[in-house]
Amino acid sequence: MAHDVFEDDCFKDEDHLREECGVFGIVGIEDASAIAALGLHALQHRGQEAAGIVSFDKTRFHSERHLGLVGDHFSKGHVIDRLPGNAAIAHTRYSTTGETILRNVQPLFAELTGGGFAVCHNGNLTNGLTLRRKLISEGAIYQATSDTEVILHLVARSKEVRFMDRFVDALRQIEGAYAFVGLTNKKLIGARDPLGIRPLVLGRLGDAWIFASETCALDIIGAKFEREVEPGEVIVVDQASLTIESLRPFPARPARPCIFEYVYFARPDSVAGGRNVYQVRKNIGHILAKEAPAQADLVIPVPDSGVPAALGFAQTAGIPYELGIIRNHYVGRTFIQPTQSIRELGVRMKHSANRAIIEGKSIVLVDDSIVRGTTSRKIVAMMREAGAKQVHFRIACPPIKHPDFYGIDMPEQDKLLAARMSLPEMTEYLGADSLAFITIDGLYQALGEPARNNEAPQFTDHYFTGDYPTPIADLNNEAAKQLSLLAEAS
Repeated sequence: MAHDVFEDDCFKDEDHLREECGVFGIVGIEDASAIAALGLHALQHRGQEAAGIVSFDKTRFHSERHLGLVGDHFSKGHVIDRLPGNAAIAHTRYSTTGETILRNVQPLFAELTGGGFAVCHNGNLTNGLTLRRKLISEGAIYQATSDTEVILHLVARSKEVRFMDRFVDALRQIEGAYAFVGLTNKKLIGARDPLGIRPLVLGRLGDAWIFASETCALDIIGAKFEREVEPGEVIVVDQASLTIESLRPFPARPARPCIFEYVYFARPDSVAGGRNVYQVRKNIGHILAKEAPAQADLVIPVPDSGVPAALGFAQTAGIPYELGIIRNHYVGRTFIQPTQSIRELGVRMKHSANRAIIEGKSIVLVDDSIVRGTTSRKIVAMMREAGAKQVHFRIACPPIKHPDFYGIDMPEQDKLLAARMSLPEMTEYLGADSLAFITIDGLYQALGEPARNNEAPQFTDHYFTGDYPTPIADLNNEAAKQLSLLAEAS
């Protein structure tokens, strides 16, 4: 089927994990929306499909939501001028639930009893479709297909009197992974799921309070990192007094943050769980070099996410590190009708071989992960065409064998290469001379743990182990599956 002009789907990398989403909230500073836009710029890596900001000027809420990159819209003065106030929340989106259409762009806003409520969220509700079906059967009218809208309906229908009691009542009905940032006419709210799967931090800029998905969003605005929002914690900032209140509506449980934040999602300069992400990725490379050494002339990263691990591998192995693959950071939309042959060249739009470095050399190729394997196969072939004598492939996470239901856009299990093939079969399919993944214990060691505690895992790692940390009500709910299909078709 022919694609529309301006359609860039043929150059989307289907063999890569898709980013989650980024959330940001601030209260207590003039031009809060301008600060929120800067925060979104720092979180752009977490989602590139859409972005939105809702502000409050002590009288009215103002909303701007757009498809595209943050800089496409929120770097324009007239857009920021339409978002006055000293409080704002913001979101940059990659869709894991719901289509990429304007009505799904967050923050979502609704007028409730007592005033307006805007909310945005990173993660995925594993009972979101089940709750949606129930709410619709009771007369709820949905405007979007995103699972974020569930929280609006649950808050609206709560029998509690105080808003925060209604919000907590809604949280107690949902399952899965989430980091919520909400805004009312009196409060700025940050909430994290009981296991802390999705990240959320608290910062300070003068008297202003800030919530953000990562510390890099605090750094870009010159804010001070105060602490992480604890798993299961709800932090409420009063807009008038700028005092904060911490609510603990859930029983304390051992935290299990998403381990993929360290492998891939978080920006390298962020700090998560007290660990510098860049250093963790270098540690992964150090351990991978010990677990799976290779005789080679050069270590070559697959940019950009493979760079820190490749540096660590090279340092431990004593093999020179070189940029044998050059990434084009300016791949945009294509204005041609793509054919199959053009699709095959799509990987070269993003990566090209540095032949002068590679030719005649045995190389260790380091990447962060293998999902479907299609792009990895093309990159290995590119190295061969550039004259590499041998290609030893090393992967900075264990084999991905199980799908995700917590906010990572991942293929179904039968499309995951490691779920379908043995290690020798994968090696042959990719065209590599050897292939090795870091072990699960090696990954935990890179994070400062002696090994994975199989009785009480320290991280969420089901994509490698199949150990899902929460119930997944929607998975076996056939009615919910049908509703999902309808939602995607709407």
